[in-house]
Amino acid sequence: MNTHIWCLAALCAVSVVVPVRGDDAPSPGQTGGSSLRDLSTADLESLLNTKVITASKFSESASSAPGVMRVVTKDELRRFGGLTLREILERVPGLAGSTASFTDRSLVAARGDQTRINAGHVLFLLDGRPTREVLEGGIASDLLEAFPVGILERIEVIEGPGSVLYGSNAFSAVVNLITQKATHDEVIVDSQGGPAGAAAGSGELFVKHGDLSIAGAGQFHQYPDWATPVSTTFFGLENSVIPNRAKGGYLGLDYKGLSLMSAFTDWTTGYLEGGVGVAHWRRGFADVGYQAKVASQWDMSFNLTYTRSTFDAQASIPFITRDSYEALGEWTNVVRWGDRDQITFGALYDYIHGGEIFYGESPAVAISGGGRPGGAFYAQDDHELSDTLKVIGGFQANKIDGIHLNAVPRGGLIWTPSSRWSAKALYSQAFRAPSLNETLLHYIPPPAIGGPSLLGNPNLVPEKVATVDLELIYRGNRFEGSVDYFHSKQTDIIVLANVTGAGTYMNLGSATFDGVEGALKYYFKKSFYFTGSLAYQLDVDGSTSGPITPIPNLGAKAGISYQSSNGLTLGLFDVYEGPVSGGYSDAMNPRPRAYSLLNANFRLDLSKFVRTPHAGLALIAHAENLANTSVWLPDWTDVPGDTIFANRGRTIFAGIELSVKKD
Repeated sequence: MNTHIWCLAALCAVSVVVPVRGDDAPSPGQTGGSSLRDLSTADLESLLNTKVITASKFSESASSAPGVMRVVTKDELRRFGGLTLREILERVPGLAGSTASFTDRSLVAARGDQTRINAGHVLFLLDGRPTREVLEGGIASDLLEAFPVGILERIEVIEGPGSVLYGSNAFSAVVNLITQKATHDEVIVDSQGGPAGAAAGSGELFVKHGDLSIAGAGQFHQYPDWATPVSTTFFGLENSVIPNRAKGGYLGLDYKGLSLMSAFTDWTTGYLEGGVGVAHWRRGFADVGYQAKVASQWDMSFNLTYTRSTFDAQASIPFITRDSYEALGEWTNVVRWGDRDQITFGALYDYIHGGEIFYGESPAVAISGGGRPGGAFYAQDDHELSDTLKVIGGFQANKIDGIHLNAVPRGGLIWTPSSRWSAKALYSQAFRAPSLNETLLHYIPPPAIGGPSLLGNPNLVPEKVATVDLELIYRGNRFEGSVDYFHSKQTDIIVLANVTGAGTYMNLGSATFDGVEGALKYYFKKSFYFTGSLAYQLDVDGSTSGPITPIPNLGAKAGISYQSSNGLTLGLFDVYEGPVSGGYSDAMNPRPRAYSLLNANFRLDLSKFVRTPHAGLALIAHAENLANTSVWLPDWTDVPGDTIFANRGRTIFAGIELSVKKD
């Protein structure tokens, strides 16, 4: 491990258990979801003590929320930057970037959990609304690479199960992307370029007219092509060119309780499955919602949510296209019952449908297709036993077509003996329903060239996980730190088993994860900011002697930033991932090794030097992988023991940002 990351990690480990001396006055919270555009005028308490809404569907302090909460604030987004959601999430404690060739080229795993080949154990929300890929079971590559991150107000992450409120796929983590809302009229655009064809551009639009609020964003980026030799099982050594191009957009409207959201993401990159091809991921998302105040203590909302996901590799390996959608209607209520109970309850109905076509034969063959309905009811009570002790209880009962009625619970205690300290003891369960392909895929026998040798199983039951969390939190005016221990037991894991020559999906085996995480945020003073985390996890599966996940046991992260009153912002962030447990000594491609990704961010506001009324001008630059290290990660499940390309090396973007604002 690099010397500098060891030093920062050591500081992190010490600081999470030793409080920083400072003012003992309570820190007032910031209202959740509000826009904090001029961060230079914010006090330190509001920069640290952001309210969260994801754990209970109402605004509350992160220290009293029923979950292990990680928040990427607007201040951190501005200080450390980032072109992709993947880069930003890799900075979050407990999350690790990973990859797998067969269904997901870019993914983020939580707490070491990648027992699945794709990202199906992490659920993504857009302003609290779920967006799921349902054919393969949770692919999120397009979101991670193409979502317009400039529109983000903050990101809330729940580490651990979240199915009681959010249903399937909220297994190991829930990631809520919370967008900015318009408080005035403003347009922001930027354009960047770099060596070897690197290019990026983005824009945000905010319109406020009476009760009407409109926020929109668009983003494009292109990384330099990665010309690299790749050893493959079908064709031997291929001198391949790996592209990486993405574009995405977002639009949100709010008017007197009525809301409309839409988004699209589009990502093109290289693909490896026995040979190198080019893959194209797309997603469309829409949500219509209405929120009403039934009584002074009762808020009710209705939402209709639609997500469509497509995948196209028709012209090259693996010669398939996928198309699927989820349509979901949900009724949600938050009731303040008396002085000590806050109750969240609701019901939903959803329908999923999709199919896959194989083009390795002529004519093309449909290898899966169909749909199924489902429904659920959920409830959660946050009950204050006393001024310092809160008890949490909740459950979700869900019924999916062809699967027996299923229920998952949540419970816990949250103790807040003072305004600075809090402790959490939480137990929760979650599930991931079998995907459509896992139940519907048809086997194509030889002589189909490259044809899928997979067979769905209509008798699958949902995967389950049960997790215990113990967390201690300290929050001061300039500092917050936490240490967390978790124990997770997964059961009924859906895996591929070789049955009569075909890989058949089966509920087999279990896995146990144990780990410790420490995290801190510290403002030395308003201009200097430090954040860091250290995580260590172990995973066990009694049925195998090899690794059950390609995620390293050890990870350390640290960032430091300077932001001056004259408009200069500098940020450095280093993400270290340790070595992957054995099994790769015979890899055809470069072995997966411990690596450190050091990124830098720069912004210089020229408005104080070039005075233009209602307009702004800034110089911006962002550098990824400053050490210029190519990263190869495990080719998980598809070709066990081999690796897949993940990061080509250093990429630098630089350009200008223009803004026009009307108060």
